Amino acid sequence: MNASLAASPATPFYHHFKAMSSTPPSLDELRREIDEIDDAIHDLIMRRTQVVEQVGIAKRPDNQFVRPGREAVILRRLAARHTGPFPMPVLVRIWREMIAALTRLQGPFAIAVYAPEERRGFWDVARDHYGSSIPMTAVNTPAAAIRAVADGTATVGVVPMPEEDDHDPWWRYLMNTDVKTPRIVARLPFCGRGNARGDDRDALAIALIQHERTGDDRTLLGIELAEDMSRGRLKDALEAAGLTAVSFRSWTGRENGGGPLHLVEVADYVPS
Repeated sequence: MNASLAASPATPFYHHFKAMSSTPPSLDELRREIDEIDDAIHDLIMRRTQVVEQVGIAKRPDNQFVRPGREAVILRRLAARHTGPFPMPVLVRIWREMIAALTRLQGPFAIAVYAPEERRGFWDVARDHYGSSIPMTAVNTPAAAIRAVADGTATVGVVPMPEEDDHDPWWRYLMNTDVKTPRIVARLPFCGRGNARGDDRDALAIALIQHERTGDDRTLLGIELAEDMSRGRLKDALEAAGLTAVSFRSWTGRENGGGPLHLVEVADYVPS
């Protein structure tokens, strides 16, 4: 559905140009200019909110208001045009706060984070990405985060990046055809860990939404084999299909005697 996204009237954003002068501006003049800039920024934030409200109305037929792919495109575009000494991670954090707050205006938005007492760094990474105003709940296992998303208690789950030596990998629970099974939709953090606590381990976001092409993508493919196959042969088979495998995570501990499961990172967007 197409809808007009014209913004409601808002205070225009003026560029202030000062005439050339041999006299440096006074401190009071500089502070007044900062106040004018702050007002202009605030006006644009309010205008952006009005546009997002219109976007929410236009989206209602599909009700998919969480769009990690679109968010990534926005942030990459800003990063490409950014100049000057203002730190890029801080710029991203500002926009992440704004994106999360405005997403919450469009529908229920809550996060379930794998963050047991000894792994609080994942809470920090999730907060930095999804904002300080979004409701977040800590859970003690990745499986609990998956259940929270599946039953609608959470919109997004944050789980640890899979490790090779994990004897009970959480990602195997995503390998089924149930429509209530979450998908992996993003990798966190987007722009550095900042002052997040704990080890330097990335996280993944899961949600009940379709992943989208952004132009710079990685896909995690869950592959179930009927019989054992070496990673080399599996990599060759993927490359023959036009897919470049970057990394593998495997699990062979299935109690029912089935073939191994593989989680393969592919250097491209692969539609589901």
